[in-house]
Amino acid sequence: MSSAPHIPVLGREAIAHLAPRDGGIYVDATFGAGGYSRAILEVPGTRLIAIDRDRTAITGGAELVERSAGRLALVEDRFSNLADVCAAQGIDTVDGVVMDVGVSSMQLDQAGRGFSFRLDGPLDMRMGQSGPTAADVVARASEGDLADIIYQLGEERHSRRIARAIVADRKDTPFTTTRALAELVARVVRSKPGDIHPATRTFQALRIFVNEELEELQTALAAAERVLTPGGRLVVVSFHSLEDRIVKNFLSERSKTGGGSRHLPEVAQVPPSFQLLTRRPIVAGDDEVAHNPRARSAKLRAAERTSAPAHQDGEQSSWPRLSDVMRGG
Repeated sequence: MSSAPHIPVLGREAIAHLAPRDGGIYVDATFGAGGYSRAILEVPGTRLIAIDRDRTAITGGAELVERSAGRLALVEDRFSNLADVCAAQGIDTVDGVVMDVGVSSMQLDQAGRGFSFRLDGPLDMRMGQSGPTAADVVARASEGDLADIIYQLGEERHSRRIARAIVADRKDTPFTTTRALAELVARVVRSKPGDIHPATRTFQALRIFVNEELEELQTALAAAERVLTPGGRLVVVSFHSLEDRIVKNFLSERSKTGGGSRHLPEVAQVPPSFQLLTRRPIVAGDDEVAHNPRARSAKLRAAERTSAPAHQDGEQSSWPRLSDVMRGG
């Protein structure tokens, strides 16, 4: 294998914690530009299943598949379906799963994908090829739903003001471009020199909502728990607080040991399915941040699978749901 043309954020740290070995079977759950996949395939004798819902990424990975001599299966699917993807490849258990969660630099840099407020393009934001676009959400969601989406998924404190302005303006002209929406938010939300662009949080919220990213992450973590063999590694790199909180809570819950106290009887507890490898998240060093500003917000968490059975799925969080909002529920 040749050296990677693309180095993912915290790539070296991610591969070090994944610890791929000769004869191991691994899942790159978010193929993207193939940085993790190339690094895993550099280890002789590894086999790899890589997943991406973005057809552009699948097409871009065709050469790597050809050069892998049958060691790489590249599948167009959601990473939440990783257990089913593995089963379809005849694989019941794997030795490691790595995930780089969220939008990729490639997607942000393509104006036609509609992810970036800095590049004018259609207000799309879909990572895959199906489902409602961001323009559909902005056109159909109620003012209350829009405010909830922008507040909960973008952590934008001016969410109600933005939602009110969107609903007022869309009566005359639908929002179909990234520029139109970014200009509205910039008009409604005042910013100071040096602040992030006023539309940053609104665009983040819509992207997460359209792609159901938080639900996908929750489901993918549980799927990884089911397919990892004892001693297998789970490595997740996330880029904002909502994602990191989901990963942190999942691994914390799955790695709990003990229970009860001298005042209360021992409470029956499910054996831990993971042992933490990172008590605190690993973050990018100054050199990496200098070369790639996106690395500034990255956090890596890793854990090793125990021999205990997978836990039952917990309660789903209460953020806005695409299916509910788009059907008016």
